[in-house]
Amino acid sequence: MRATQHYLLSSDELVPFHIESPRLVLRSFRDSDLEPFLAYRNDPEVAKYQSWEVPYSREQGIDFIGVMKTASPLSQAEWYQVAVELKSTRELIGDVAFCTREFDEAQAFVGYSFARSHWHHGYANEALRSLLKYLFEDRNLHRIIAECDVENSASWRLLDKLGFRREAHLRESIFFKGAYGSEYHYAMLGREWAQHEKLEQAD
Repeated sequence: MRATQHYLLSSDELVPFHIESPRLVLRSFRDSDLEPFLAYRNDPEVAKYQSWEVPYSREQGIDFIGVMKTASPLSQAEWYQVAVELKSTRELIGDVAFCTREFDEAQAFVGYSFARSHWHHGYANEALRSLLKYLFEDRNLHRIIAECDVENSASWRLLDKLGFRREAHLRESIFFKGAYGSEYHYAMLGREWAQHEKLEQAD
């Protein structure tokens, strides 16, 4: 998969985040995203393993988009959320996100969520691969980290497919939405990403 990417900083302002892949556009959030954003954030199945609670209010959505519209992808130790748009319909179908570590800007966490109607089409794989390409190849990050609930099999299977290594299984390590849950911790190094992409292209 090849992606075109544009993410420049001028002396005065941030040029909007923009990455294109075959079926998707990864871009900055905008006001018109509010209704589809609220729709999938208020789906209990989407929210099940995410940090937010349902109901997720309109005020929360407005505040979130307002913050993301002015956020910089180059900020350290702050989550930057990227809207994922389907090229064929121009609709918002989900988002991917990253946050560099406070003590080491060459490492970052990634996350993702997608509207349930767009599950099982490979969109999360395509979007996250585009994000990893940006972080590893354009930002030259050293290590990317992802965490997911052990019961969230769709998420950890995606990470496996993308070439992440499962580094830890933390049993009942987090009190989450009323109960203790277990987590898988995954990571990938820049050189592992390069090798994985080489093998993917060979196939």
